[in-house]
Amino acid sequence: MSKSLLDSFIIPDWPAPANVSAIQTTRMGGVSLPPYASLNLGTHVNDDPLHVARNRQLLNAIVPTEPVWLNQVHGIRVIDAAQSSCIEHADGSFTKNNHVVCVTMTADCLPVLLCDKAGTVVAAVHAGWRSLCDGVIEEAVKQMAANNNDLMAWLGPAIGPDAFEVGAEVRAQFIENDTKAESAFKPKEEKWLGNLYQIALQRLTNLGVTGVYGGNQEKYTWCTYTDEERFFSFRRDGNTGRMATMIWLSA
Repeated sequence: MSKSLLDSFIIPDWPAPANVSAIQTTRMGGVSLPPYASLNLGTHVNDDPLHVARNRQLLNAIVPTEPVWLNQVHGIRVIDAAQSSCIEHADGSFTKNNHVVCVTMTADCLPVLLCDKAGTVVAAVHAGWRSLCDGVIEEAVKQMAANNNDLMAWLGPAIGPDAFEVGAEVRAQFIENDTKAESAFKPKEEKWLGNLYQIALQRLTNLGVTGVYGGNQEKYTWCTYTDEERFFSFRRDGNTGRMATMIWLSA
């Protein structure tokens, strides 16, 4: 892998065990042409398949095996990546096996990585608003079958709280599922601005997961919508690429 590609990645800054490896790609360092420029890893966005294949190949220098790519459907199904078939409809995966790479792809949705303090289980979760609202994080924690108090989470780049505009019906769904979500929304004319990071933190706290990192730390200032240089954003561009958030256990 070229130094320029390595430099374009975000390496999660969290106190994960030494045998837990994780990376967050950005839009930089690949071969795709506009509007997918340049490290598009999504096969479903009408990019040239050869370009996507080459972009995925560029990752081979750092991941131990081919990532377990998912067909993300904005649901709450979480699979065992080590037992998966190709390519499963799911929005999260976990593994207790070494060298199995869990991955989620995003372009505004919130990527969530999870691991336990002992380094025995990891998970990658696609927390778009529907999945987040319906409980995909809760399902991932359930499938990991670990002591919740021993888990930690890392939140990757997503659409920020000053850009995620939704209707009253979306806000109502979140509040119906967890009344604390009311504090994660602020009015904007006839719409609402929602804070996906805050909602994810609330859900994790409800589960007893208190070690939550990422999102560019406490203020959660990463924003895929506003940072056009580094991040793909579906809401900003419509026709665009996808980034990958990956985690695996080393031997």
